[in-house]
Amino acid sequence: MERIAQRMHGLGTETAFEVLARAKRLEARGREIVHLEIGEPDFDTPSNVVDAAVEALRSGWTHYGPSAGLPAAREAVAEWFSRDRGVQVGPENVVITPGAKPILFYSVLALVNPGEEVIYPDPGFPIYESVISFFGARAVPLPLKEEREFTFDVADLEARITDKTKLVIINSPHNPCGSMLSRDDLRQIAELAVRHDFWVMADEIYSKITYEEPFESITRFPGMLDRTVVVDGFSKTYAMTGWRLGYGIMPRDVERHVSRLMTNSNSCTSSFTQMAGIEALRGPQDKVQAMVAEFRRRRDRIVEGLNEIEGITCLKPKGAFYAFANITELGLRSSELQDRLLEEVGVAALAGTSFGPGGEGYLRFSYANSLANIESALEKIASLRQKV
Repeated sequence: MERIAQRMHGLGTETAFEVLARAKRLEARGREIVHLEIGEPDFDTPSNVVDAAVEALRSGWTHYGPSAGLPAAREAVAEWFSRDRGVQVGPENVVITPGAKPILFYSVLALVNPGEEVIYPDPGFPIYESVISFFGARAVPLPLKEEREFTFDVADLEARITDKTKLVIINSPHNPCGSMLSRDDLRQIAELAVRHDFWVMADEIYSKITYEEPFESITRFPGMLDRTVVVDGFSKTYAMTGWRLGYGIMPRDVERHVSRLMTNSNSCTSSFTQMAGIEALRGPQDKVQAMVAEFRRRRDRIVEGLNEIEGITCLKPKGAFYAFANITELGLRSSELQDRLLEEVGVAALAGTSFGPGGEGYLRFSYANSLANIESALEKIASLRQKV
């Protein structure tokens, strides 16, 4: 008898954490590593949010709460989302979870049957394909094209829709490419969703980290609040990755099933972190604005520096904090360059194939690190280029 359940063989992982672990092992042996692999702001959580958590701990917010989230926290999220997106949702449309990933996991589990199809971006966040396949659905990749600034042609999406299409996943701003879907793109996707009667999962975790162009949400289009699950959270916007605090916005008939999945898995999200989340949403936003301004400076420098290295080209991302560089002229596979950068010059980055087959020929660099470290990384990458 096989010791491990067969289904576990189909569950993927997130390569960023694997490369981070390798980099940490090298550091433990005395190597100096520049970390451009992990998608984590290097800023501290705003002090008002930390203070709110400390006060919540001292005030006794250390016990179980409702599976869908504390009423006050759900109200704060609904209020903030309604104002930010220009749509009207209530606390009954909110589920608060320990991080945003559970919303992705639970929603696919609640909405998609084995054998049904889910269309997802390629390259894209690797957990999309992992979860789809784990639940026995068919994962249908939708290629993102560099000539379209790493977005997809809506005609390509329509060509992949069948009578088995249950869900389409979109991510804007996008990880790993930093691209954004335009309002017209979203309008056409919404029209397809209504016409073909499928769900949309909108991963909007980077919605507040945008540069020249404003963020647009598919929830603003007619009928989409009734067929969309929005994935969002506090990790990126408020530098709260370790707090594990996320949420989903969804129709009421989906919320009750996702809440039951929370009951059966996590019971509830930590109460004191939810109190901190209320302060994050309702408190001053100046730290967020300052962080995004600094990301813009880093973006401009890393893109400029990468384009100065012979054999590497890089489009300027519109959002998030990732540069997705084309390395095809170097004649190396993405995984080989990833390994050589780490082992030979001490730069931790991610092969584009960490995000799907469509990422071959690219490397993702997270610029959620200081300008000084980015400068150091660029020098090291240029030094390795001389050996290639």
